[in-house]
Amino acid sequence: MPFSLHQGDALDILAGLPDGCVDSVITDPPYNSGGRTAKERTSRSAKQKYTSADAKHSLGDFTGENMDQRSYGFWLTQIMTQAHRLTRTGGTALLFTDWRQLPVTTDAIQAAGWLWRGVLAWNKPQVRPQKGRFKQSCEFIVWASKGPIDAARNPVYLPGFYTASQPSGKVRQHITQKPVEVMRELVKISPEGGTVLDFCAGSGSTGVAALLEGRDFIGVEKTEHYASIAADRLTETIRESLTQDDVSLTA
Repeated sequence: MPFSLHQGDALDILAGLPDGCVDSVITDPPYNSGGRTAKERTSRSAKQKYTSADAKHSLGDFTGENMDQRSYGFWLTQIMTQAHRLTRTGGTALLFTDWRQLPVTTDAIQAAGWLWRGVLAWNKPQVRPQKGRFKQSCEFIVWASKGPIDAARNPVYLPGFYTASQPSGKVRQHITQKPVEVMRELVKISPEGGTVLDFCAGSGSTGVAALLEGRDFIGVEKTEHYASIAADRLTETIRESLTQDDVSLTA
């Protein structure tokens, strides 16, 4: 199979994977953003934080969204250190974040041994306007490499700005789900036939994008509910992308 999906704590699972087994780490960790006091940070679940009361259908909750900034920075440094070990020399890392956690994310990725390369922007056109303020319509993607990049190995020219709305309605299967069309562009930083790792796999959007773009995928998801959704989406993607040449018939 071109993908493997692990359900459990990412730090524990990554520790059991071999050195240099992936080409790119592309992940959307819990932002742990907002909340001016400890009570504000810990009294709301992720579901309460990211979904409105009039949501059309129920979405599963997830943990790991209530750390203070120092705890988040320490955790992110730990896990990106493991991810650095798993990535081949010249490989890349892309981490989603918001404006509040952008500084600690860039600090953590460098503390973990990566070479920070820049920041990409994902523009969300349907964000509500705020009277007397600027719209907060962008989330950001911090990207880095493990040492120098060999452009000859993957001679792509990729944009640094993406516009797409978050999935809605029945298509939305995760509270913080990212658009597959954006993820398909991002996974192209991994060479064709390469392997993409997402240690906060959620409902599997990174993996779906990787498979559609001809990359292999390793996913880790802590929440059993979302790991099950991701497994279904990845399996369905494989099924839909099979051609007659991929299937051999035997008597």
